[in-house]
Amino acid sequence: MIERMTAYEAQWGGWLLPPAPRYEGGPKVFRSDVPEADGAGNWWFDAGDPRVSTWYGFMIGPESEFCIDDRANRVILHSSIEGWVESVALAYQVRYWAPQSVTVRGAAVDEIDLSDMEEFVEVAGVSDGWWRKADTVVAVYRGEAWLLGSPEEQIAIIYSGITEPEIYLDY
Repeated sequence: MIERMTAYEAQWGGWLLPPAPRYEGGPKVFRSDVPEADGAGNWWFDAGDPRVSTWYGFMIGPESEFCIDDRANRVILHSSIEGWVESVALAYQVRYWAPQSVTVRGAAVDEIDLSDMEEFVEVAGVSDGWWRKADTVVAVYRGEAWLLGSPEEQIAIIYSGITEPEIYLDY
């Protein structure tokens, strides 16, 4: 555990990210703290203090998963720390390029057809994910809904009208 926390600090410690579009902005500064074992003997540790007061915290899992945690349950947002960083960066980039966006909430998120879209594998999505096709990018945020067991809390943002060459999102 100590080796993982040390490695995390060496690579990510002190990183200040811009506010994430969801999860109350995410952690303000990456730093490790307070390791905890779960019932299966896996070790988790804090990813850093939340940017604002939240009802959950941000944790790093035993395989470097990026999670939210309310002390009773955990939900993996991204299967890697890099996935969280990529997701935040992508949110800023796509908002820059997309002239239109629509927010979908609750059960309507499950009705969005993502089957013919390409997943952004870089975000390593688990509960959250990003997809693209032609002039459209879709971000889906299910972490809080899964943590609460409340599907009405899930959100998708559909960005459309992107007319720049394909390089706009670093294919």
